[in-house]
Parts: sequence; C-alpha cells; structure tokens
Amino acid sequence: MSKKNEEQIIDVEETLSSWEKKLEENKKSYSIILGSIVAIVVLYFAWAKLYVAPQEAEAQSYMFYAERYFTKDSLDKAMFGDGNHLGFNDIIDDYGVTSAANLSQYYMGIGYLRKGEFQNAINHLEKFSSDDQMLSSISQGAIGDAYAEMGKLEDAVDNYLSAADKNSNKFTSPIYLMRAGIVYEELGNFSKAVEVYSKIKENYPDTNEGREIEKYIARAQSAIAAK
Repeated sequence: MSKKNEEQIIDVEETLSSWEKKLEENKKSYSIILGSIVAIVVLYFAWAKLYVAPQEAEAQSYMFYAERYFTKDSLDKAMFGDGNHLGFNDIIDDYGVTSAANLSQYYMGIGYLRKGEFQNAINHLEKFSSDDQMLSSISQGAIGDAYAEMGKLEDAVDNYLSAADKNSNKFTSPIYLMRAGIVYEELGNFSKAVEVYSKIKENYPDTNEGREIEKYIARAQSAIAAK
C-alpha cells in the first residue's frame, strides 16, 4: 500500500473517530433531554393529581351556590359571594388553575354585561376559553355586545362575525350575523350589511332571522340606491 493511500485511510479513520465521538456526545445529550422531559411529565401529572384535583373539587362546590344565585339574577351574590359561600370572582382568585375558575371568567363577564359595566365584561370574557363551540360563540358574541354598548362599532362587528364563524349552526350564527348586519348599517356600510344579511337568507332561511331577513336586505339595498 502506498504512503498516500495509508494517509487517506488514516484521515478517514480519524474522521470516523471524530464523528463517533460527536454521535456519542449527542446520544448523551439526547438521553439527558429525554430524561428531563419524562421527569417534567411525571411531575406534571403528580401536580395535577395531588394539587389541581382537590382544588377543582373545592371550586366546584362553591360554583354550585354561585350558579344558583346567577340563575336567580342575584348578580352581586353570584359574582362576589354571600358571606358564607364564594362567588365567581373569589373562585378566580383562589382557584385560578381550575376549570371552574375558567368558567367563572365567563360568568363574571356576563354578569358585568348585565350590570352595564362593559369594559369589565370584556376583560373577563377575553380570559375565558372553551372547547365547547356553542359556549365559545356566545362568549365572543357577548364581547361584541359590550363593544356595541360602548359605541365601538368596528370592534363589535368583528366579534359578531367571529362568533358566527365559531359555531356555524342555526342557533347562534344567524343571531350574530343579524347583529353584525345592523352594526354595518349603523356604520353606513350598507353593502357589507347586504352581504351579511344574504348569508342568513342562504344558510339559515328557516330561523326567526331568516324569515324576516328580506326586509333587512331591502332596507340596506334602498340605502345603497339612495346614495
């Protein structure tokens, strides 16, 4: 074997040896990372079982009384407690990691909306999240209502349209499309109003909104023609 060939073999061996070292180092790094991930997962489930679950049970017991007051329109007791039982605001403060606290954000938002405190309503409703499309849609629509009451019509219409899209069904979508159309009319954007009303006509003709939509379309079209 020539000296040149020997040198090439040595170079290759050194290169392979270098790569083997790097691979070995990477394996050690991957093992450390994987071990850390496993430890984090184990700690999370332990935390959920030992801490969150008891917190959830306590919070749910208080939710029972708060929800009962809410259905009776005793908003202050529902939101802030009755002296013996916590209200939704207390559940948020004391049990923030629980799903009960998340739902309490919704109740607080609706409560403030009913009390006419619209910015407070928005603040709470924006903190609420739900996988339930219907409830998520209603929450988004309530934000639209709060903005409309505050005279922030552009924000209102954006939230109404989002609410209609979140849960595309005959129960909530035509309601929020109708509100969006009315707001568009107030903004003087009658072509957009016709566009939104037409969606109700095409997709939800058998709803209350759908049965009355022709007069809204005609009104908006008349406004366009008058310009």
